[in-house]
Amino acid sequence: MELDLSKLDARLDDLDADGYLVDADSTDADQYYLSGFDAPDPFLTLYDGSTHLLFVRSLEFGRAKRESRAETVERFTDYGYDDRLDEYGRQEAAHRTRAAFLDAYDVDTVAVPPRFPLQTADGLREQGIDVLADGQDTLAAVRASKTDEEISHVRAAQEANEAAMAAAEELLGRAEIDGNRLRLDGEVLTSERLKEEIEVTLLRRGCALDETIVACGSDAADPHDRGSGPLAPDEPIIVDIFPQDKATKYHGDMTRTFCVGEPDEQVREWYDLTERAYRAALDAVEPGATGADVHDVVCDVYEDADLPTLRDDPGAETGFIHSTGHGVGLDVHELPSVGPDGGELEPGHVITIEPGLYDPEVGGVRIEDLVVVTDDGYENLTDYPVSLVVE
Repeated sequence: MELDLSKLDARLDDLDADGYLVDADSTDADQYYLSGFDAPDPFLTLYDGSTHLLFVRSLEFGRAKRESRAETVERFTDYGYDDRLDEYGRQEAAHRTRAAFLDAYDVDTVAVPPRFPLQTADGLREQGIDVLADGQDTLAAVRASKTDEEISHVRAAQEANEAAMAAAEELLGRAEIDGNRLRLDGEVLTSERLKEEIEVTLLRRGCALDETIVACGSDAADPHDRGSGPLAPDEPIIVDIFPQDKATKYHGDMTRTFCVGEPDEQVREWYDLTERAYRAALDAVEPGATGADVHDVVCDVYEDADLPTLRDDPGAETGFIHSTGHGVGLDVHELPSVGPDGGELEPGHVITIEPGLYDPEVGGVRIEDLVVVTDDGYENLTDYPVSLVVE
């Protein structure tokens, strides 16, 4: 995949830095994006107009030469690490080796991401390298604009997501009401059972996730409560799935709220308002609009119905108590923001639209789609019905 790193080049010019340095394993999205290499142990990636990798050990050396997008792939031993061990010990030998690597590319000043390891930064400074924190998190901003290839990866993850959501809804549809519990095949239907079905479905489609949300009743009143225990009839059940494709590392993200039985009047009203807010937000997505503009549209819908929002009351603990959305890619939460501080939306931005309402006395409702900003509006990457009552 060809990367457009012109924004990173411009930032290096602004900082008067010779290169951009990442020290992390490939679970760090900046590392994977810049290096194009998947490895479980930390390694250095230097970008100075070209990309250079440095590994502590030789374990990943051969594979990195075959699979990474780097111009050069080297090891600590290539820069005299072994010769320094007896004299300096492991830690200082590593610092001196990293500095020698940078010196080989005439790098005296490096910019680094905001969460760069402090020990590495201090060690490089001791060796005379200037290390500048990139407070603008430029590489995260670069990653926000997706190529067609990246969008296809997100689309594939979202298709697997839809299959998992359908599997969850199918179990809910087969469940029977037994007093204040749902039962499936004679057993109490729990949040854990629904999550299991979701995870198995995703695994069969090459995706995985560490956790998902299946939250019922008061659990659903906390937007990030994962949910646990028996699922109840007549109450909203929030199902929020955000898988990662194991091959490409890109994520999907979708939420639906289901009810088995008869939701009460307030839940129905909340759901209808949330669907109205969701559709209004989608209509507001276009290049040139800001994430803040889209968020304001959602707040308008809720505030017109006399429901609290954080825009109206920053201390609100019920009502609409989160942003309208966020970027999705190698991280499930990344730029751009679709919230009060959200900047201008550009073609290639992949964002969620996910308004919701929350109150422990009622539960919670949320609807979330994943869309990509296009030249003339947006394309919805989600193809799943929006409906409250499970038939």
